[in-house]
Amino acid sequence: YSTPTPIQREAIPHVLSGRDLVGLAQTGTGKTAAFGLPLAERRHLSNLSDQLARSMAGSLSREAGLFAVHEMMEALDPNYDSELARSLMAECERLLDGEAGERDGA
Repeated sequence: YSTPTPIQREAIPHVLSGRDLVGLAQTGTGKTAAFGLPLAERRHLSNLSDQLARSMAGSLSREAGLFAVHEMMEALDPNYDSELARSLMAECERLLDGEAGERDGA
């Protein structure tokens, strides 16, 4: 896709920010892509953040790791108080706490 259709132009920012959306457009206007592409992008970012959190957990203290994750969340999601941001922070906390317990012999 090189130029978004009107439904894509309007829908993609809402879907990327994690907001619910209902859209109505004629067949063939790109509705599926308007919803699917942002979800795939969010899933990709989530996978990357998971990899980063695991990597950071091995080399940083819990506090430094959480600070870095928070900064990353703000950079990736300007609306970082979204459901995506909260779930990302919870997962990073879980990973960092689990990795720290394993290192400490817990």
